[in-house]
Amino acid sequence: MTRLDIDWTRCDGHGLCAELLPHRITRDDWGFPIISPAPASAKELKRAVTVCPALALRLTRS
Repeated sequence: MTRLDIDWTRCDGHGLCAELLPHRITRDDWGFPIISPAPASAKELKRAVTVCPALALRLTRS
């Protein structure tokens, strides 16, 4: 199983990940991502990781 993780030291709260995965990621009051356990395809997850401007997202196997 692939899991989406956030490196909080890199995240700047740009919100691009929430735009790409609105069914999986919402934003808190300061713009930082909140990941829900909703399913997402591997393609969607890889795209979000690839386009993150802060390189804060990564996929891990659990």
